[in-house]
Amino acid sequence: MNRRAAAVALFIAAGFYLGPPADTAHAAAPMAKTAAPAWYRTKLGDFEVTALCDGLLSMPVDKFMTNTTPEKVKAQLDQEYLGIPYDLSVNAFLVNTGSKLILIDAGSGGDFGPSVGALLDNLTASGYRPEQVDEIYITHMHFDHVGGLALAGKAAFPNAIIRADKREADYWLSQSAMDNAPDRLKGDFKTAMAAFQPYLASGHVKWFDGGTELVPGVRSLPRPGHTPGHTSYLVESKGQRLLLWGDLMHVAAIQFPHPEVTIQSDTDSPAAAAQRKQVFLEAAREGYLIGGAHISFPGLGRLRAEGQGFRWIPINYSAVRN
Repeated sequence: MNRRAAAVALFIAAGFYLGPPADTAHAAAPMAKTAAPAWYRTKLGDFEVTALCDGLLSMPVDKFMTNTTPEKVKAQLDQEYLGIPYDLSVNAFLVNTGSKLILIDAGSGGDFGPSVGALLDNLTASGYRPEQVDEIYITHMHFDHVGGLALAGKAAFPNAIIRADKREADYWLSQSAMDNAPDRLKGDFKTAMAAFQPYLASGHVKWFDGGTELVPGVRSLPRPGHTPGHTSYLVESKGQRLLLWGDLMHVAAIQFPHPEVTIQSDTDSPAAAAQRKQVFLEAAREGYLIGGAHISFPGLGRLRAEGQGFRWIPINYSAVRN
């Protein structure tokens, strides 16, 4: 053994070895700047539920929240160590009943910036394929919930039947309603019309009217206010319940402690606030699981009443067990 090797061996034995000689040191590793695919799976009775992240929308929520002030919004976000712009998760949920594969909302598609539009990739990463989806239930027709239905003018889910409340269709798929709508909403009308076109052309759309059992274990619940036909979906198996509530609320740090706070994109803000308070009270009382479209991914948890507001309790991370 030469002298240098012997010295290294002695330093290692003594616990003093600090790495290879300076002349062979490596440069710092580059930052990866990416994360793992965003999907999360849990069981609900005999059903399997997969949360899928479409991405994030960075929002100046101090300018969008109503029935409050920008100062109050900023102060509340500060308390939660959050800032502005606020990153709003865009979540969808895949429910496998054993006989049907049902997607609740379809994300935004690829036309709204690089931070959203990942739903199809994450669905594939989770072990499913778009052509396996049997039905898609739409909570409402804003771009971040229906934009992902179509891809380059074709159905992104070629075998799926699309279901939504007829009131939602009567509004968002109406040319006269678009002509009379505020300019800030016209983009949502155009996106909804384009997203539904391939399914309407193939006869793959079925409207429902209010509360309806769509398949065994999944029921629509009308929650109008955010939009005219806004709908939540109650999923139940073996006595376990999950409410997928769509856009019943948007900014957790603001609207859980202050459910009276609304948002500019509500078509009827007083009705949206009333629906939110009613569902929050019921969810806290009954203790069922909630899936929120804009709660930090995976958007699954429960509510507890706390003072004049509510506290969000995220689901505990766990592996799926058969």
